[in-house]
Amino acid sequence: MCAADAVSFLAPAKLNLSLQVFGRRPDGYHHIRSVIVPVSLYDEVTVEEAAEGISVECDDPSVPTGEGNTCRRAAALFMEWAGAPAGVRIRLRKTIPAEAGLGGGSSDAATTLKGLSALTGKCPPRDVLLAMAARVGADVPFFTLGSAALVEGFGERLTAIPWEVPFHAVIVRPAFGLPTRDGYGRLRRPPGDPPPPAEIPAYRTLGDVAAALGNDFEEAWREDRPEIGEIKGELLAAGALAAGLSGSGSAVFGLFASAEAARGARGKLPPGGGGGTGRRVFVARSV
Repeated sequence: MCAADAVSFLAPAKLNLSLQVFGRRPDGYHHIRSVIVPVSLYDEVTVEEAAEGISVECDDPSVPTGEGNTCRRAAALFMEWAGAPAGVRIRLRKTIPAEAGLGGGSSDAATTLKGLSALTGKCPPRDVLLAMAARVGADVPFFTLGSAALVEGFGERLTAIPWEVPFHAVIVRPAFGLPTRDGYGRLRRPPGDPPPPAEIPAYRTLGDVAAALGNDFEEAWREDRPEIGEIKGELLAAGALAAGLSGSGSAVFGLFASAEAARGARGKLPPGGGGGTGRRVFVARSV
């Protein structure tokens, strides 16, 4: 018996406050270490019962809805495990831009799993849920956690971080996206063993957070995408305590202590600026 006929949930974006990429794994992934925080920039995912099969609809025509869609893959794994529902229709209202390093597709997939649990009343055990999420994509396990986390392995090893240092961010997505696969290819990491497990970082002040910002993908894109450095400069000139790249890019973010400071900085950014006139700018907070 189903708990509901249709459910809707918000799917948050994420910011990588730090991101290190180590050796390449035999499965093609890379060993990583990252501190990731969800932020208040959301897609909306609606999951409803259908007679049979899986269909995905999206209000952004640039988002593929076929077999490679992350929500479709997540739904197939859940339905295989649960034996229900017989069919599902997934509707996406997109705000998080694609190929930005903000995790929109991964968050949508994790939210699809959440929606199917609510729809069917069947909740996978934690280890089963993480295994499903990891099969969909490297960032999906993080979004099942619902909190900030130290993320290791290829993205499947999660240590929750009680987040006690709230911040606001101005997020700039340039007019271009950056494919994750290309970013890893540019880093040219050789095969290698995982690094030793990291200690859980302790952030006591926003200054601690600002000092910890760093992302190996900035090295990967430095020559071909100087706009990333230009946007960082714009954010710092507008008053950001620190600025950095999220994920494999292309979104750049600056940290601020308050919503007022972030909104004021957004107004100071030059029109067009790094990344061209098609860029998008958001103000969000840690959640």
